[in-house]
Amino acid sequence: MSASRGEECNCRYRPGLDRPGLAWKENDVTPKVNRRTKIVATIGPASESEDMIARLIGAGVDVFRLNFSHGTAEQHARVARRIRKQATIAGKYVGILADLQGPKIRISTFRNGSVELAAGDRFRLDLELGEGEGDLRGVGLDYPELCSSVVRGDTLLLDDGRIRLRVDDVEPAAVESTVLVGGKLGSRKGINRLGGGLAAPALTTKDIADIDSLAEVLPDFVAVSFVSRAEDIFQTRDLLAEHDLQPGIIAKIERAEVVADEATLDGILEASFGVMVARGDLGVEVGDAQLIGIQKALISKARKMDRVVITATQMMESMISNSMPTRAEVFDVANAVLDGTDAVMLSAETAVGQYPLEVVSAMADAALGAERQPVAKTSRYRLDRAFVSAQETIAMSAIYAANHYSRVRGIACLTESGTTPLLMSRLSSGLPIFALSSQGKTLRRLCLCRGVIPLYFDATAFDPDSVESIAIEFLLDGGYLQKRDAILLTRGAIMGRAGSTNIMKILPAAQANG
Repeated sequence: MSASRGEECNCRYRPGLDRPGLAWKENDVTPKVNRRTKIVATIGPASESEDMIARLIGAGVDVFRLNFSHGTAEQHARVARRIRKQATIAGKYVGILADLQGPKIRISTFRNGSVELAAGDRFRLDLELGEGEGDLRGVGLDYPELCSSVVRGDTLLLDDGRIRLRVDDVEPAAVESTVLVGGKLGSRKGINRLGGGLAAPALTTKDIADIDSLAEVLPDFVAVSFVSRAEDIFQTRDLLAEHDLQPGIIAKIERAEVVADEATLDGILEASFGVMVARGDLGVEVGDAQLIGIQKALISKARKMDRVVITATQMMESMISNSMPTRAEVFDVANAVLDGTDAVMLSAETAVGQYPLEVVSAMADAALGAERQPVAKTSRYRLDRAFVSAQETIAMSAIYAANHYSRVRGIACLTESGTTPLLMSRLSSGLPIFALSSQGKTLRRLCLCRGVIPLYFDATAFDPDSVESIAIEFLLDGGYLQKRDAILLTRGAIMGRAGSTNIMKILPAAQANG
């Protein structure tokens, strides 16, 4: 994997060393990382300043999410530059996730901005009502397929399920309904059907324009909203390739019909770098009671298919306005960690919340607490499965050996593409996986992989006979190992070639050159 355009190296060489391939951080020694689960934080008014970005990196954010539902292309590009700058200063690799808005189906606008609906009220969804014409009797929407997508007796969910309507009659250009659960309904709120079935193409005109702007952002990941089929991922990849961009594509799982169809879900997973369990719209469509089982199944399936998985939405929502999480929120984060999620995501909590630093710290503490449990450190996954490549064989063997040899204190992967540490991260282990690479794009992509610590190390700068001992010395000097430890090291016979990993060794840290 080649270095990306405009890439900033997160490390520098210390002048005067006779070993020029050793990478040293701007702050000399990188703070140690003992949390395996990654944290994704959404940028917004509360977190977009350089100072706050720097503080959030220090608090433990691994990936920043740029929400393209808000802001302009210029704003996102400016924030991306700030993130790269502050990551370089901190001496840490930090990923950037561009989250496309997607085809959220929304009602139009009300004459007075909102209405107050009560149970039993009649309410009309009318395709012929224009902007600003909505009132207590009904509102317009720009979704012609509505009348062919619902039948009498269906339940429609507005504003993330806060408002519920029963479909009473379907006309050629309108739907008549009765309010089941009322409340305040504002303009531009989303609309879903209980059980799914309201669908639009995953990429809108706005999304395509936003993809055109990503050459200035250079994201490491792109999230596609409301994915309904693998072709949505292929289309996104082709559009990105037109701008010479190859980020990891994250499929947001938000549609009931997708989780109900195993073949469709498998196709989406195969096409993607990873998935996001987007519990907001998904929970609205399937119901909260079904959501927990779906979350567990999605995490398990993603890991079995070697895909990363992000668990998102309302994880610590109370901390938008409170400095401490609820016990239920801590349990929610911990449960996702125990299920094996690669990352947990904060949305409004860091975008507009009053306590962005506190919520990142609280999430990190919850994740660490869960990771201390024995079930989070071992795995029987793949013990009965044949391997398909030397890379996979080495990766799986390394984790198995490390889990069963008590002297091993970590795994060092000399990697180009990042495939071997990604495969290693699919199995549970309590040990850190040090991904040593000179490829910035690879290292930032690994920011989303559970248990992987990306570190700059140019193995091609050294003689092949000495590179192993120098890599160990690098980890010792950085404080990642102690002399009494052993390290499990993987590498390729030919350094600098992607896909060549075929060597595994267990080495004492004390063998490093003095």
